[in-house]
Amino acid sequence: MSKSETEFKSLLKSHATLVENTLIDLLDDARVGCEIERPSRLMKAMRHSSLAGGKRLRPFLVIESAKIFAVKSQQAALAASALECIHCYSLVHDDLPAMDDDDLRRGKPTTHKAFDEATAILAGDALLTLVFDILAKQETHNDANTRIELVKLYAQNAGLGGMVGGQMLDLEAEVKPSINEQEILTLQAMKTGALIRAACEAGAILGNASKEDRARLFEFGKIIGQAFQLADDILDITSDAQTMGKQTAKDAGKGKGTLVSLYGLEASQTRAKELLDQAIVTLEPFGEKASILIEAARFTVERKN
Repeated sequence: MSKSETEFKSLLKSHATLVENTLIDLLDDARVGCEIERPSRLMKAMRHSSLAGGKRLRPFLVIESAKIFAVKSQQAALAASALECIHCYSLVHDDLPAMDDDDLRRGKPTTHKAFDEATAILAGDALLTLVFDILAKQETHNDANTRIELVKLYAQNAGLGGMVGGQMLDLEAEVKPSINEQEILTLQAMKTGALIRAACEAGAILGNASKEDRARLFEFGKIIGQAFQLADDILDITSDAQTMGKQTAKDAGKGKGTLVSLYGLEASQTRAKELLDQAIVTLEPFGEKASILIEAARFTVERKN
């Protein structure tokens, strides 16, 4: 194992702990954003949804991209936690019977199974709106324009032109007789790729990076977003529920079109490696500062769960 790979694995774990502790603090304060104490059942459901562990790859990307521009740790942790709230809310809603209808998430009962459907919907709603409470804090960044840029970035990538729009396309694809390559790429770039791109761009925004550097991180996020989804589709075929912590073989069971179903398994694995090479080239101008992000790209392609 190389020095960079060892450092990456250590940082992935430590950043996950940092984000987990930040989320605990945010969700322990019963008066965040309002003067009336929040309902305890809703709080329990939000904690169940967001404090269930996981790799925390998206917040990791925020923190490490911010580190390139010497952003303060607390600022990066808050911006990263806000993005993780979006991700966690999306998982709660995606798991609902009307969507993907899953019973297992990160090895635990999904929120609607642990509580009920109405509580799960409200927990997702509350996590999403908490995002903008976090981003509005001066602790996230002392420059209001920077905070507004983060709000804009997260809103656009979480919403109808990003993750939510991608989920809609995914639902529509389930009832289509077939779906072509471009349709799959567009769907996945929105549903999965949008938050990963936003994670990489967020660090550049926090660090007041140049347009050129922000564009490089956007492109890096775009590439590894595609690689992440491709790896996920490969694992859906090659792995099992115990390893993944969620149901596998769902796409094939629903007859859903994926790049793996289009390319085949071997060609998909080759394509994932090509995307890794592209990601590395994109980060070359940052030199050694981007070594951990390169390892993150490698992990994205080679992960086992």
